[in-house]
Amino acid sequence: MKSITVMAGTDKHGRAENFGSIELEMGKMYAIVGNTGSGKSRFVKDIEQLCVGDSPTRRKVLVDGKELDYAERSAFERSSIAHLGQNMRFVLDVTVEQFVAMHARCRGKEARIDDVVALANEITPERVLKESKLNLLSGGQSRALMTADVALVCDSPVVLVDEIENAGIDKAVALSALCGAEKLVLAVTHDPHTALMAHERIVMKEGSVACVRARSPREREAYRALDEQYRRQRALQRALREGEEVA
Repeated sequence: MKSITVMAGTDKHGRAENFGSIELEMGKMYAIVGNTGSGKSRFVKDIEQLCVGDSPTRRKVLVDGKELDYAERSAFERSSIAHLGQNMRFVLDVTVEQFVAMHARCRGKEARIDDVVALANEITPERVLKESKLNLLSGGQSRALMTADVALVCDSPVVLVDEIENAGIDKAVALSALCGAEKLVLAVTHDPHTALMAHERIVMKEGSVACVRARSPREREAYRALDEQYRRQRALQRALREGEEVA
């Protein structure tokens, strides 16, 4: 797969969206921004469900320029789209090692257990161990583990990420790992730092795509300033968690 194309539909009031199509390319990150209730989640669901005019927005989603039939959509949705949601908890009573090995077998891939655990521990300050019970992991540990698993084991080419800034993990490392795996990353966010990481951002208003804006040179400068602040904030968080004096 090389790209996904979103064809215009309608907004919350049934009015036609003011764009023809949006092409989303592999290996790039796109931020989806807008106020609460602006249609961010619906935009993501349209892509996740590969809609063909059968959702409330009437958008159509094409894969490599092709509209998929029902059987193709079902197969693609199961194998090609990974969703990293806000509330991620496991119920399986297995260890981290057993889970990664089991998932790798299902995908017909090498488990790379040590690599997955090492990457998860770069993403979260709460250490994940191979022998850790999956259903006892914290929300941050679970999200870090699944991010590492999606980047290194899961062969789904499309990753939908929901408000990663609220997970208590190092979002910069997490998103860099996903983009480095040549996946198409769609990040729903309210955070300027996360939004400016993206190659382009899709701005939502009243259930409609208001505009698609590429990151400008001036915005790259703004991102670098925000990134410095983010690094300082992460250092302060570490100091607080270690019981150190914050000066």
